[in-house]
Amino acid sequence: MNNINYLFLVFALLAEIIGTIGGFGSSVFFVPLGNFYFDFHTVLGLTAVFHLSSNLSKIILFKKGLDKNLLLYIGLPSVIFVIIGGIVSRYLDTVLLELLLGIFLVVLSLLFLVKQKLVIEPNKENSITGGILSGFSAGLLGTGGAIRGLTMAAYNLEKSVFIATSAAIDMMIDTTRTVVYYENGYITKDIIIYIPFLFVIGLVGTYLGKRILHYIPQDKFKNLSLVLILIIGLITILKQFLN
Repeated sequence: MNNINYLFLVFALLAEIIGTIGGFGSSVFFVPLGNFYFDFHTVLGLTAVFHLSSNLSKIILFKKGLDKNLLLYIGLPSVIFVIIGGIVSRYLDTVLLELLLGIFLVVLSLLFLVKQKLVIEPNKENSITGGILSGFSAGLLGTGGAIRGLTMAAYNLEKSVFIATSAAIDMMIDTTRTVVYYENGYITKDIIIYIPFLFVIGLVGTYLGKRILHYIPQDKFKNLSLVLILIIGLITILKQFLN
């Protein structure tokens, strides 16, 4: 128990709560924060396992029906390309991967902050494209929920249906990439001790996020989340030049 970094677990809980409220998913916060404690490949393995519990809890807590068409058009290409992204990550230097993650977070946050009314046409082609991009970035960088969220937002789903459907797709992605990451050697004996804690944190963080949603309008919290993503992205980039 002495080998456990409890501050890391506190950050994991905060990432889950903020990710649930902001609608971007916990990985957009969990991955860059985790990089301060573990190497990038290890964080990818932890993220996949962490997401399995948080997405299961979202499906249970928010389930009011799943959109089967989006499960097919976004979910299926996501699963295929998360495998590709996970395999590619094995052959790229971790410094490069962290730099790409930082750039991705900065571009993503600025895009949503500047284009707050950005709308994607709700059609089959865009859904498949969104699934491909979100799956590939999830496999390569550990996070792709924001791209999927932008794609799904075009369909104006009821909030609980949106969260449940997104979580179901994420569950498909995370189950797949957990296998890929394990084969890559990212899930090692050294981090197995964290897995029970992350499962509990995924459940508790999602529950707390859901409760807070009753008191804080998601639109207002979304901008705060974007600013945090921007700051984390800039810190992630700066970290690579200071090392």
